[in-house]
Amino acid sequence: MASDRKTVEFLVEQMAGAGTVSAKAMFGEFGIYCDGKMIALVCDDQLFVKPTVGGRLLASGAAEASPYPGAKPCLLIDAEKWEDR
Repeated sequence: MASDRKTVEFLVEQMAGAGTVSAKAMFGEFGIYCDGKMIALVCDDQLFVKPTVGGRLLASGAAEASPYPGAKPCLLIDAEKWEDR
């Protein structure tokens, strides 16, 4: 199932304070970029953040999951936390 563009637009808006944030469509899903670097994926309307040291600190307790079959695990951010800035 492809992600809804409105979900992606909301997430980009929520991340706007981090720098220049944008989204690019990728095979029916989306990559989220900050200052030109991919930081997250939105797949099936779920937010997967790259598991960096900083990401782990900000998303402590987040489960790890693969955004698609064969992908490296990422931090799966619960939708209930999307509005936390």
